[in-house]
Amino acid sequence: MDASVDSVDLLVLGTGEATRSVAYPCREAGWSVSVVDYRPYGGTCQLRGCDPKKVLVGVADALALCQRLAGKGIAAPNLRISWPDLQRFKRTFTDPTPARNEADFAAAGIGMYHGTARFTGPTSVRIEGADHAELSARHVVVATGAEPRRLGIPGEELLTTSEQFLNLEELPRHIVFVGGGYIAFEFAHIAARAGATVQIVQRGVRALEGFDPDLVEQLVASTREIGVEVRLGTTAEGVEQRDGPGGPLLVRTRSRTTVGEISADLVVHAAGRAPEIGALALEVAGVTFDPRRGVRVNEYLQSVSNPAVYAAGDAADGSPLRLTPVADQEGGVVAQNLLRGNTQIPDFSGTPTVVYTIPPLARVGLLEREAREQGLRFHVRQEDTSGWYSSHRVGLTHTGAKALIEEDTGRILGAHVLGHGADEVINLFGLAMRAGLTAGALRSTLYAYPTSGSDVPSLV
Repeated sequence: MDASVDSVDLLVLGTGEATRSVAYPCREAGWSVSVVDYRPYGGTCQLRGCDPKKVLVGVADALALCQRLAGKGIAAPNLRISWPDLQRFKRTFTDPTPARNEADFAAAGIGMYHGTARFTGPTSVRIEGADHAELSARHVVVATGAEPRRLGIPGEELLTTSEQFLNLEELPRHIVFVGGGYIAFEFAHIAARAGATVQIVQRGVRALEGFDPDLVEQLVASTREIGVEVRLGTTAEGVEQRDGPGGPLLVRTRSRTTVGEISADLVVHAAGRAPEIGALALEVAGVTFDPRRGVRVNEYLQSVSNPAVYAAGDAADGSPLRLTPVADQEGGVVAQNLLRGNTQIPDFSGTPTVVYTIPPLARVGLLEREAREQGLRFHVRQEDTSGWYSSHRVGLTHTGAKALIEEDTGRILGAHVLGHGADEVINLFGLAMRAGLTAGALRSTLYAYPTSGSDVPSLV
């Protein structure tokens, strides 16, 4: 882009989901809008997270289904995942994305810069990289997403990121995941079914701490059954490389009772992410931030210290869930507040979240502990669904569900599902919660049968 264009109405830092939902409405309203990113245009979800991950999960799930149904109608004992073929298939989704995004921005008349952005004043930004420019803007939106958080352990530089894992040309034989959240369990299920020996090292005594503990226990049991070693209450204290570059890695571990070592070909960082804001020089712009949480914002997603700056998505301290739909909604809220004054606040009610293991684990609303802490009166409907038709027909042996129903009103306070189709069933609960539907309304609804959704009346 011509560096002489040095003033715009809106500059958005990042090109992910939040950026698109703020940039396009402002441009359609006649504002001059530019975006900047030092990476290919598309953000985490399209290029380095949700979308490519789900492609890999889909193939692993298909293989797992065939293996579970072996002898029940499937007679193909030598089915396996070809990792190179899987990567080629994944790239049919990711490779065209940056060019498509740039074409869409160009068609809308949105300016584009490629490089690293750094504030030089309250609303002025220097861009360095493929493009060099000095920009001033009436408003700046920080939507730079997240990156792996620093672990502060020796040998941290030897860890492989989730992005690098998604782009592996070959799958190593022995993989260790450091952490016990989404990334660890999702990628462990993929890697184990692709033939790797897999271990998960989780510092806490519980895995997937944001999900229902009873269902997590079932998921951990099923994860161990596919050959993944899950070490809970075990801290990774450092990583070493033996025999020079390319040699095996050694993970030093410590639990409450033992000190040990794990040898691996690959060690993956799966211990959480933090806002990618460290290079922005936010302090120069007078923007208050928390390095672990993001830009401090008010209810309108406006910086609490610089009213010309807004933030959305993983870069904003205010998002209760770091999810693509949340970033999308927040970007839209920011757009409306920029165009019409601060009149909108995000509504996160009924927002589901899913761990794409096999089978998936899903949650919407409150955990039991959270509901009790709020003093709510509710009863719990809990089911081990392992023997239900919906699980038996696909050969699953570790499935379950739980619903929290308010006593006086029948409101759904929370729903938790582990099983085939859980990622779709949870949307029904999310819709019910957002629309204020009661458990009675869900029970009286007629569902297509037999589907995973048709289990809902029995779950409430």
